[in-house]
Amino acid sequence: MFIDAKPASEGVHGILGTRNAPSLADINLMSSFFWDGREAKLEDVSILAFTNPAEMAVPDNQALVEKIKQNDKHIARFERIFDSRDINIDHVKTAMTAYLRSIPVPPTRYDRYLQSGDHSLMSEDELAGIAIFKGKADCVECHPLQGDPVHFTDNLYHHTGIGFEKVSGNVNEMMERIQDAESKGLALGTLILSDPDVAQLGRFVATRDPQDLGAFRTPSLRNIANTAPYMHDGSVLTLEEAVEYEIYYRGLSRGRPINITAEEKRQLTAFLRALDSPPSSPPL
Repeated sequence: MFIDAKPASEGVHGILGTRNAPSLADINLMSSFFWDGREAKLEDVSILAFTNPAEMAVPDNQALVEKIKQNDKHIARFERIFDSRDINIDHVKTAMTAYLRSIPVPPTRYDRYLQSGDHSLMSEDELAGIAIFKGKADCVECHPLQGDPVHFTDNLYHHTGIGFEKVSGNVNEMMERIQDAESKGLALGTLILSDPDVAQLGRFVATRDPQDLGAFRTPSLRNIANTAPYMHDGSVLTLEEAVEYEIYYRGLSRGRPINITAEEKRQLTAFLRALDSPPSSPPL
């Protein structure tokens, strides 16, 4: 599922970052990238991990190109595709983006159910869970059932309450850190993956809009049962905990609790588990 199943991703020399890695299987459903949406072009995103010190730690783009040139097979492939042995970083971006765009979106049982209308593909609990998802729990507010295949994300940014309480009183200090890093030419992604406090600021780091403090991109729910742990910092370990938390916080943000029974939570979770893609499923 293109995930590492760790709360925070591990880079070279065992260096831990600050963010949980979303699955790349959803990359063709995204309109922006990273939890804070700081990048809009996949072409740019495709090579950032190479030079981030908390990820692959290649010194710079030219060093990356030189590394590729050390491999005769790579040179042959680039020459065949680009009709040139003079590899440059734009060639690398093009190749990486082509690969990322080629990652299929495997169908789920829910997709098959939508396509065929065959209710036998879903259990009674899962069908009940769909009704709760659309109704009492109102999960569709952030995870709309739109798109073909269904995206399960509004691709917007929301406040989950996760992590921000740790830093809410120190925003001015962290803003100074951001400005200092920028004055030194430090990439924003490098600062975020090396400073756990700045990482909790969410979308604000990209927009500097106070309304975006602690807001993070809505992830897709496709294959949700196979992509634990959850949230931007990987602090929620199980799907059941994630459902419990989301229902609680959604009610808190509305100013009124969402009252669903333990049985309804079980049915809702059953539906979410039906969003898994079997390994053998051909792409939609």
